[in-house]
Amino acid sequence: MSIHLVGGGWPIVDDGAVYRAFLSEAAERALQSGRLDGPRVAIVMVRDGDGPQKYAELTSALGQITELQPVPILTLEGAAIDAAGLAEVDGILVWGGLTPAYRDSIDPSFGEIRRQVAGGVPYLGFSAGAAIASDSALLGGWTIGDVPVCPQEASEDLDEVTFGAGIGLIDLAVDVHAAQWGTLARLIAATEAGLTEGGIAIDEHTALIVGDGPLAVVGRGSVWTVTDEDGSVRVATMGAS
Repeated sequence: MSIHLVGGGWPIVDDGAVYRAFLSEAAERALQSGRLDGPRVAIVMVRDGDGPQKYAELTSALGQITELQPVPILTLEGAAIDAAGLAEVDGILVWGGLTPAYRDSIDPSFGEIRRQVAGGVPYLGFSAGAAIASDSALLGGWTIGDVPVCPQEASEDLDEVTFGAGIGLIDLAVDVHAAQWGTLARLIAATEAGLTEGGIAIDEHTALIVGDGPLAVVGRGSVWTVTDEDGSVRVATMGAS
């Protein structure tokens, strides 16, 4: 079982490199369960009306990588997802959109997702799905106090940098679209201000894979690690393994 955190980036590039390990794990689990026509992958989307269109785009792209049986779990922003769709799946993929909306809609199902992952079901979070995977999710915001710390366009409709309870699959805060949206600066500032003890910021078209072995990075960008060291902030990068 692994947790795959993708920093965003659409459409799929590099032959779907950031998805292949996740899909392979799901396929292996399906075979162990006697399913020979591809893994059942729950695809969770919380969107403002364009869910069916985005679902069709994603499933079509994933179908070019491998055979799978997608299980749609779609809801509008402000409504809870139907957790029944998470039963008997070989993988859970949580897509992107407005991060606070994802957190709120999936919150009632956090325990079920943790149970499934603890039982060996791989998880892939894309953009918002990656951000809410942590114990304390970085939901958005672009200021700390009155000080701008990242572009307003990356605010997720929040002014103040805001954290909230996440799924609890990892213990590091996660920010996404790092190089592309300038959100690495937000994570650095949040760490310096004591809002978090540090975390990771992931570039688009890049995935951090957290499993039983060493951490792995896949894709064309970097994973930036931010740590608080005796009152100063240290930033380092990890590239493709």
